[in-house]
Amino acid sequence: MNRAVARVADELAARGHRVLIVAPSQSGALVRDSRRAIRAARENPAALLDGTGDGMPRLLGVGEVLPFQPSRKRAVSLPIDVARTIEQFFSIAPLDLAHIHEPFAPSAASAALRHSRALNVGSFHSTTERVLSTQVARRVVELFLGRLDARVASYEATREQLHRWFPADYSVILPGADPPREGGANARAAAARAGGLDAGLAAGYEVPELVLISDEERPAVRTFLRALRRLPLDVPWHATIWSPSGIQPPGALRGELRERVAFVGPDEADEATLLARADVAVRASSGAVPIPSGVLDAVAAGAVPVVSRLPVYEELIERGDGLLFEPGDIQTLAAQLDRLVRDPGLRFRLREGARPLREQLTWSRVVDELEQVYGALTKRRHDGRGDPALRAQVARRPLIDVDLHMHTDHSGDCATPVEVLLATAKARGLGAIAVTDHNEISGALDALAKANGIKVIVGEEVKTKDQGEVIGLFIRELIPRGLSLEQTIAEIKRQGGLVYVPHPFDRMHSVPDYEHLLAVLDDVDAIEVFNPRIAIHEFNEEAVRFAAKYRVPGGAGSDAHVAQGLGSVRIRMPDFDGPEEFMESLREADVIRTPASLLYVQALKFLQTKATPAPARRGVRERRVRRAVRKS
Repeated sequence: MNRAVARVADELAARGHRVLIVAPSQSGALVRDSRRAIRAARENPAALLDGTGDGMPRLLGVGEVLPFQPSRKRAVSLPIDVARTIEQFFSIAPLDLAHIHEPFAPSAASAALRHSRALNVGSFHSTTERVLSTQVARRVVELFLGRLDARVASYEATREQLHRWFPADYSVILPGADPPREGGANARAAAARAGGLDAGLAAGYEVPELVLISDEERPAVRTFLRALRRLPLDVPWHATIWSPSGIQPPGALRGELRERVAFVGPDEADEATLLARADVAVRASSGAVPIPSGVLDAVAAGAVPVVSRLPVYEELIERGDGLLFEPGDIQTLAAQLDRLVRDPGLRFRLREGARPLREQLTWSRVVDELEQVYGALTKRRHDGRGDPALRAQVARRPLIDVDLHMHTDHSGDCATPVEVLLATAKARGLGAIAVTDHNEISGALDALAKANGIKVIVGEEVKTKDQGEVIGLFIRELIPRGLSLEQTIAEIKRQGGLVYVPHPFDRMHSVPDYEHLLAVLDDVDAIEVFNPRIAIHEFNEEAVRFAAKYRVPGGAGSDAHVAQGLGSVRIRMPDFDGPEEFMESLREADVIRTPASLLYVQALKFLQTKATPAPARRGVRERRVRRAVRKS
């Protein structure tokens, strides 16, 4: 994954993109310099991008992250200093896109997804199930991954695994591989193509080289060695096993086999050098730790892959050419290797058959496909410019305070008469209000008819069939509840109204989830970025991030169900007339918060609607209306 990030970042930077890489690091000097740069950028956020316009990405280290060890009986969490650095970075950095790899918690990637204010692209590489995420914390992970605006899977097997637990749209972008080095099997294959197969055989196919890179689970090495013991010694062959830590030869190997098998580590050779001279590359994972990128590296190097029959390995073999064996099936693996060492023509045909796949394995092709994903996302952003001429006209108007979300006793869960609502709004200095009763428009129409000195926007908070609530502003007719989100929005638009999404990420309300919002994003006119009745502040913050990344104008409203809560949050904006001027005015609006006790207004709501008997409520209503009319 680190190599993929590096290659993609280099290619993006070479194409003129300004690229920052944020990653854990064990380098104390890099981490100190990076944290110093992040702190310094508070005054000038663009400074974080300094040095990224010369064709090179900038690397920021955020601290050391210890590997997750399930056997440890202790709480697993991201180090506090790393999480804090990531939060500071995303609160400052002027990013358009954040491409986050394997954003499962606990990790630096999950912290990045939590704090990102940019458009988020998530890449998933692993094909193995994450039991903690799928079996234990699936519902939480679903909500967390909902912050992704686009999802990319490295393989079809990855997409299938993810879709089983976290259904969504995943684009499959096959990773690239580094170009093969000169010499070895590549040179022999080139000679065979140039002079014909017979000449190629004579040119150097005499001693086929078998290679296994030991980055899968340890039993894969034992499977390979046991298969080698079954290979005939009457034909020439040689095998090399490479391990990052170096593997000592097992004592059980026969003497004649020891002469044919080499065990090497990084001090003797690197993986690329071994693959460059390999005729056959073996991948023997049982499924615990498959490394599909290793198969791609082998194909790119010109080696014939012999792999265990795992979905991701089989997928890659189907794209190119290679041989399969059942996981742990030593006899079949030995038989496949026997075929290859005895038949140089078979090796040549398989190598040539993999040419179409080999030609795809360029990082340039990967970035081409990623740019399509990035471009599709950025195109979904709203045009924040609006109508400059109309905005200039509206900007000359006096400022008024507006509350965009409130209820009257025409809503079943509110006992505030229209007269009381209007009198309270006027007393609290509001210049305009949007009356948005639940699945009802009569209260808003009544308020419009009785308004004196205050502007009333007729609205309705409509409960959709199963995708939460949406508010229609500047509408004229009742919209029935129970329609789909798309149908409800279409009805709002038919009436010339504006689509306003209330409390969009409050899981304690009925809300459209992230994916539902993305599906209708083009038709959303504004999003409620602050609602004082939301108990968990992070839900409002998530709405702020969503509105900012897609450049959707943000609104705010008290969501008042009692008169005492009216105007607890308001937006200060130029005066307007009609929906077009309202939208241009909203782009210039400021959110003004007046703290009010959520417990207090919720208790009042309960007392006025549930705790008071119906006859008493009628008497109270009449007295409140008389007082409101007298004051007005």
